[in-house]
Amino acid sequence: MSQRDKFRVGIIGCGGIATRHASVLSGIDEVELVAFCDVVEEKATAFNQRFAGGKGKVYTDFARMFDEVELDVVYICLPPFAHSNEVELAAERGVHIFIEKPIALDMDTAWRMVEAVEKHKVKSQVGFMSRFGEAVEKVKGMLQSGEAGRPGLMIGKYMCNSLHSPWWRDKSKSGGQIVEQIIHTYDIIRYFLGEPESVFCMLDNLFHREVENYTSEDVSASVIRFKNGAIATVAGTNGAIPGRWISQYELVARNITVNFSDPNNAILYRTDRQPPVEERISGTRDLFLAETMDLLDAIKTGGRTRTPMREGAETLRLVLAVRKAGETGKVVDLS
Repeated sequence: MSQRDKFRVGIIGCGGIATRHASVLSGIDEVELVAFCDVVEEKATAFNQRFAGGKGKVYTDFARMFDEVELDVVYICLPPFAHSNEVELAAERGVHIFIEKPIALDMDTAWRMVEAVEKHKVKSQVGFMSRFGEAVEKVKGMLQSGEAGRPGLMIGKYMCNSLHSPWWRDKSKSGGQIVEQIIHTYDIIRYFLGEPESVFCMLDNLFHREVENYTSEDVSASVIRFKNGAIATVAGTNGAIPGRWISQYELVARNITVNFSDPNNAILYRTDRQPPVEERISGTRDLFLAETMDLLDAIKTGGRTRTPMREGAETLRLVLAVRKAGETGKVVDLS
């Protein structure tokens, strides 16, 4: 943190997800939003008025923003296709980074981002907010301590029904539903089970073939083998119930079985006891606030964030392999 009593924060990309982050940031006493950048100047201006009372600076060029504004943290809220060298420029200037997922659409770009933040020793946080759920946090602790026993199986389900933005429908810009959206589910599975060894997937566009420029898959199902022997399956669709966003997962380990209704809430069964004991994990944590506070705390203490850039790259590597398996019809080796 600079020699001030507030973190000076800039935002690149003033769209929908940035609105959520700016709302959280503007409510934190130790944060001052000072710069807003978007290729559409009117969007950046609107953010400046709404979240900084018009006192911030507005840009359409993030390189110029970095040159002219002293920042402590930058929030990068760009769609996947729009990433270029913003991470490298921030890291070179010692600016800490929050970046939305997926961090890129290819691994060359992702590893450049990792190299930049690690070389310049800036803190980074990737927007996998589900890792901060109260139920997820408890079960992760049980896995790490050994209390859960050996993990064996995870089942993930992601279901929605929305046309989303035009860029989202275009696989060349979004990466497709697996890469842009269901990546949250794949990340939690990686968080619990560790690094993958191989993947297989089947995918198709069954519900949106008549929609112009809709090239993303809208149904998918994958099987993942992990290096520790565990197996996971993930099923996803964009053809389910309009207006509902269903993201659920289940974990089976030697001593526990857990049904997550969302990252904050789950039913945990202690299966190492007879009869099995049922526990409810109930939480209301604001996951966007939690991931932000984790980043700010890491900056202040010199500690590690829960989801640094390298973690974002590893989960991207997994979902790109899943997509490749689905497109080629072949098992993809990740070992």
